[in-house]
Amino acid sequence: MTTDTKLAVKKVKFIITRQDDPESKPYIEQFELDYRPGMNVISALMEIQRNPVKQDGAQTTAVCWESNCLEEVCGACSMVINGKPRQACAALIDQLEQPIRIEPMRTFPVVRDLVIDRARMFNALKKVKAWIPIDGTYDLGPGPRMPEKKRQWAYELSKCMTCGVCLEACPNVNEKTDFMGPAAISQVRLFNAHPTGEMYEDERLDALMEDGGIEGCGNSQNCVRACPKGIPLTTSIAEMNKATTKHMFKRWLNV
Repeated sequence: MTTDTKLAVKKVKFIITRQDDPESKPYIEQFELDYRPGMNVISALMEIQRNPVKQDGAQTTAVCWESNCLEEVCGACSMVINGKPRQACAALIDQLEQPIRIEPMRTFPVVRDLVIDRARMFNALKKVKAWIPIDGTYDLGPGPRMPEKKRQWAYELSKCMTCGVCLEACPNVNEKTDFMGPAAISQVRLFNAHPTGEMYEDERLDALMEDGGIEGCGNSQNCVRACPKGIPLTTSIAEMNKATTKHMFKRWLNV
C-alpha cells in the first residue's frame, strides 16, 4: 500500500420523515454523513442542521427536532428510530441497523418534522392532579415521612420524564380515543402514595373513572416494554384498577 492510498470513510445513511407544518403531508429525505466514533442520533441531526444537504447533493432546509439534556432525563428528544419509539440521545449509531429511519411519533400531532405537540399527555397529567399540593404548608413544620419500602418503589415511578414513548407504543392511545395513557395512570399511583399528595386521592381516582380513564387500557403491555426508564407501568395500572374498584364501592355505600 502506497502512502497516497486513502482509507475509505465510513458513511452513515439516514432516511428522515419530514413535515413542513401540521396541515401538510409528510415526505421523505435521505442524508449521508461521515461516520464518527460515539455518534448518536442527536449528533447526526446536529450535523445535518449545520449542513442541510441531501444524499443526492441537493440543498434542503434544516431538520427540526427537540432536545435538551442529552442524557435521557428530559424526555424531549423522543422520536421513532428504526420503527421503535425511543430517546434520540440514547440511540447510538453503532447499535442501529442502517439505513437509519427516523420519524416523528404519530400518537401526537406533528408540529414540524420531528417536533410534536405533547398537549394530550400534559392535559392528562392536569386532569389527575399529578403534583403535590404544598401551598399554605410552609409554616406547618416538617411533613410526614414516607416509609422506606414505599419510598423505594415510589422512586421508580418518579423517574417518568413525560417522554411520551409509552403513549406511542400503546395501541389504545390514538386519534379515535381519549384514553389518557399509562403515564398519567402511573402518576396517580405515585402521588396518591405521597403522605401530602394523598389529600387529593379521591379526586385522582375519580378522574381515572371518567371517560378516557383506566377503562381504556387494553392490557397490551407495550408500555412497560417501551419505557426507557423501566418504570413498572403495568403494575401501576393493576394497582390503580384495584384502587378505583374499591373507590367505586365506597361511593356506592357512601362510606
